[in-house]
Amino acid sequence: MYRLVAIDLDGTLLNSYGEVSEKNKQAIQKAIKKGTEVVLASGRPIMSVKNLANEIGCDHYIICGNGAITYDIPKEEILYNRFLEKAKVLQIIKICEENSIFYNVYTKDTILTKNLNYNILFYHQENASKPENRKTHISIMQNIPEYIQNRKEEDYLKITICDNDKVVFGSIIRKLRTIKNVDVLDVAHMSRKIIKDGTNNVFMEYYYTEITNTKVDKWQAIENLIQKQNIKPEEVMTIGDNINDAEMVKKAGLGIMMQNAAPYIQEMADVIVKNNDNDGVAEAIETYILKE
Repeated sequence: MYRLVAIDLDGTLLNSYGEVSEKNKQAIQKAIKKGTEVVLASGRPIMSVKNLANEIGCDHYIICGNGAITYDIPKEEILYNRFLEKAKVLQIIKICEENSIFYNVYTKDTILTKNLNYNILFYHQENASKPENRKTHISIMQNIPEYIQNRKEEDYLKITICDNDKVVFGSIIRKLRTIKNVDVLDVAHMSRKIIKDGTNNVFMEYYYTEITNTKVDKWQAIENLIQKQNIKPEEVMTIGDNINDAEMVKKAGLGIMMQNAAPYIQEMADVIVKNNDNDGVAEAIETYILKE
């Protein structure tokens, strides 16, 4: 029996428009009713993940910032963290500023950005259909380095780097890899998103990477949580679609990837389910949790 299920959000539980289908919600609620701990595990900050968890009804533990934080929703308490140091954040964004590369900085509560582009444009569009208390917090500012320099709180989850030019993107990645004691996510494919513009669909494609503290991944956070809950790794099921889900999919008792994952990522999984626009999460839960 799988006692805990960890589910990625973007590209996994959420469809291409950033929504959770009714079928996925119902499957999750049935799993919880059966006694399975359902944990959302995302790269997003706390408030964004927490809002979705509350909407779905799996509002106990969440994992944010790709494993930089494990958060207890009822207690409103961070149980585990591996934040990026301020000095590293400033070093990374200095390289981005000098090379005119788009970046955004994730704190535990907010995404800091200069403008609405790439992944931030997707979150902004997603916010349009949500009430104020369920929106992803986005702070637009022109001088991010100065703001961070003067900011007292040091709760930096990750930095996301985006560009639509493969050559330019590859160049900045090589520079970022010279920074010591950080992890640069090795993404070998483009991110693809869809946003609604009235009745039209606008397709977005761009290269991206994420930079975190060392030893930050979703499995590290899951492992910390299950040790406290006396749950064995073989009693964990994980569902993802991207390279930031690789460790949790490879190390769980059952690791599942979505059909929309890149082929080289699918190879890491035990099982492949339908894509995120066709209720792949519900398929996984119904097959491996509810039918047990």
